[in-house]
Amino acid sequence: MFESRRSLLKGGASAALLAPLLGTGLLKPTAVLAAEWNRSAFTASTINDALKAYGSGNAAESRDIVINAPEIAENGAKVEVEITSNIANTRSLGLFADKNPMPLCANLNFSAPALPYARVQIKLAETTRIRAVVKAADGKTYVAFREIKVTLGGCGG
Repeated sequence: MFESRRSLLKGGASAALLAPLLGTGLLKPTAVLAAEWNRSAFTASTINDALKAYGSGNAAESRDIVINAPEIAENGAKVEVEITSNIANTRSLGLFADKNPMPLCANLNFSAPALPYARVQIKLAETTRIRAVVKAADGKTYVAFREIKVTLGGCGG
C-alpha cells in the first residue's frame, strides 16, 4: 500500500516538474526533429529531377559500391536489395529506381563517417535499372547501377 502511494507521489511530482518545460518547448524530441525531409527529391517524378534534388547530378561511377539484388524478381511488390559501400567516409546512401513514379526509394544518412551495409525492400512496377548513390564526407558523389527484370505474377514476361 505504501509503495504504490510513494510511486504515485513520485510520478505526480515528476509530471508536475516536467509539464512547464514541455509547455515552453524546452524539452523537444530532438532525435525526431534532427531528421530532415528532402521533399523535393522524394516527390520528383523523373530520375533526372530526383538526382538533381538529391544533389548527385554528376556522380562518378564506382566499383566500390556493391549492389546485391536478384537479376529477375518474380514479385515486383517486394524486391530485396543489399548495398555495401566500400567508399571511405560515406555520409549518405540513396537508392533510386529509374522507372518508378517517384524514383528515390530510400535515403540513409549516417551521423559519422561509415562503411555502410544496408538491406532495403523496394517496390518495382516494371523492369528497371536501380542505382545506389553514395555521398562521401569530402562532398564527392559516387554511383553504381544494377538492372532488375520484374515478371509480374511470375509469368516470366
